Amino acid sequence: MKLAIFDCDGTLVDSQADICAAMDAAFTAAGLIPPERHATRRVVGLSLHEAMRQLHPQGEHRDHASLTELYKDAFRARRAAGAVGEPLYEGIATLVADLATEGWQLAVATGKSDKGLAHCLASHGLTKHFVSLQTADRHPSKPDPSMIEQCIADAGADRLRTVMIGDTVYDIHMAVNAGVKGIGVDWGYHESDELIEAGAQAVATSMAELRALLGAIA
Repeated sequence: MKLAIFDCDGTLVDSQADICAAMDAAFTAAGLIPPERHATRRVVGLSLHEAMRQLHPQGEHRDHASLTELYKDAFRARRAAGAVGEPLYEGIATLVADLATEGWQLAVATGKSDKGLAHCLASHGLTKHFVSLQTADRHPSKPDPSMIEQCIADAGADRLRTVMIGDTVYDIHMAVNAGVKGIGVDWGYHESDELIEAGAQAVATSMAELRALLGAIA
């Protein structure tokens, strides 16, 4: 059984505007100077607490916990106001539907919360295609392989025919740690050379190229 595990932010959806806005609001509410947008994009994919630890290294555990809650509050407020977009990358919906039709098992492994992922997939009509949805609510932060291990168990998949698809080194390191193939995509938040250095077997520059790379998996 072949299994394709997708990251969400930066791979399925372009959520950087929403993430950066919520991060700015969280730091401002805490009386801190918001991080540079580039710094925020660099931590997309990590669990929120780990992201806050990296963005506010001089803070203590309680500071990172507080920032995490402030971020969640800010994101929920944006969603309630109808300000959250999270648009799909062009061609991703067709790719996901086609893979499911072709017999692939599909899953998601993301730093999002359960609620955040559920809302994102449902808003795009994609939920039905995935047999396993793993989030930072129930697992250690990437690059710990826990999420991939659970996806494999849920899908009953062959580890040698499992691939992790993501846009950050955290995704690729997670794949390496789980002993599965890692394919990077260049439309997200980390550079292609970083993904290759992290252990990606290849980096797709288009949906067509990603489809071809997946098609080469026996």
